[in-house]
Amino acid sequence: MIYNLDKINEMAEGDEDFINSVISVFLEEVPQDLEELESALEQHNHDRVYKLAHKIKPNVDLLGMEQTRAIALQMETLGKNKASMSDIKQVFPLLKKDIHQVVVELQNDFNL
Repeated sequence: MIYNLDKINEMAEGDEDFINSVISVFLEEVPQDLEELESALEQHNHDRVYKLAHKIKPNVDLLGMEQTRAIALQMETLGKNKASMSDIKQVFPLLKKDIHQVVVELQNDFNL
């Protein structure tokens, strides 16, 4: 399992509806943000890369995905610093793989 719910459980204090809501929002927003991030990479739009990676970062952090958070942070920093697009594109597949994996796991685990 690529995620853990420790942070969400702590916030939810046993409220299952809250947990399901957070998971649903994640499943709705993060794959869309990932697609937009891929598009920003294609367009060589550093500012958009920075903003989207910044937006994805707390969502994966909430699911305890430390490695994925670190990748998002790296992409955020590279975008902000207007690093070489080829350097940023090398990091992106790792983020994409983790997010696709967690989406499948969450959909299966929460029947969504």
